[in-house]
Amino acid sequence: MLNTIEKFDSSVMQTYGRFPLVMDNGRGVEATDENGKKYIDLGSGIGTNSLGYCDEKWADAVCAQVRAVQHTSNYYYTKIQADFADMLCKTAGFSRVFFGNSGAEANECAIKLARKYSFDKYGKGRHTIITLVNSFHGRTIATLSATGQDVFHNYFFPFLEGFVHVTANDIDDLKAKLDDTVCAVMIEYVQGEGGVNALDQDFVDAVFDMCAEKDVLVIADEVQTGIGRTGKFLAGEWFDHKADIVTLAKGLAGGVPIGACLASEKYADVLTKGTHGSTFGGNPIACAGGKAVLERVVSEGFLDNVLAKSEYIKKELEKIDEVESISGLGLMIGITLKTKNAAEVVKEALDRGLLLLTAKDKVRLLPPLTIEMDDLRNGLRILKQILEE
Repeated sequence: MLNTIEKFDSSVMQTYGRFPLVMDNGRGVEATDENGKKYIDLGSGIGTNSLGYCDEKWADAVCAQVRAVQHTSNYYYTKIQADFADMLCKTAGFSRVFFGNSGAEANECAIKLARKYSFDKYGKGRHTIITLVNSFHGRTIATLSATGQDVFHNYFFPFLEGFVHVTANDIDDLKAKLDDTVCAVMIEYVQGEGGVNALDQDFVDAVFDMCAEKDVLVIADEVQTGIGRTGKFLAGEWFDHKADIVTLAKGLAGGVPIGACLASEKYADVLTKGTHGSTFGGNPIACAGGKAVLERVVSEGFLDNVLAKSEYIKKELEKIDEVESISGLGLMIGITLKTKNAAEVVKEALDRGLLLLTAKDKVRLLPPLTIEMDDLRNGLRILKQILEE
């Protein structure tokens, strides 16, 4: 009889470099494999399990929705989508939202919205979208084309035209490429997959100033940085800017597939009947999970606790000689090592019951926003042991 991994590999396309760990169940920050071994998870499904595994209030909300209405087509209305959309728009400060199922879908919606706005107002020829070198926006053909990493621009030719890449924090490069063909600039305030690197304030200021002068939209891809991950509801708050369009996914629904594209008032009516859609977008189960997450994240003191835990992690990491530098914001942390290989550190951590991530050549931490201090101490203790050996 095949074991779980053999059965999995015989049936599922091999598109991931998976670790030999079969998840069975989880509670809070702790995951348990099918053999009963427990792990402290400081990756939270790449920042998706924002409230940890199977948070009680979140699970109750999702299960209640499953037993009411699990799905209906978008020809009809549901109260849970109305309540969630209203709460999300008011919390984020936007006028309208389109729901999809992933960050890539949210970014596809943003690309279409920006291009349609420009087409409606200026006609053909003003469709270029500037993105940044080392950005990551998804794995569909359009979002791969938008992604500013050459490693992803292979195999699937031809990629879509109309995307230009600018070096992050290079204002002169931005100025040179922001010509009359550009309809939008898409940025990540912290480039997650690109190495957990935050943009410079001067560069962000320049993006918003130049775009405002030319009626060019600013799209903030907050798929990884949004919903409290950086210690603010949106990472843009750290830079004192509000984008024209914001995309969200990952931690938004606590582990249920979702994507959201939020538009400010000026662009709220650009996408009209028939110009965009999604069979599963706004699914009641996802909306129930999202509403439960929002209720927790906006509760009193929640984001202050995220920042306090972030400061604790950084202080503890700074004590480790092997740590060369620390990047990121809030509970989105990148660790540059002096001599050790990040991927090897992650493998060793797995053996010792600690789940970590990498980003480029860094160790990456994306713990649940709700992680308890004792769990955080225990996880960092294991990491410290590995790095000091």
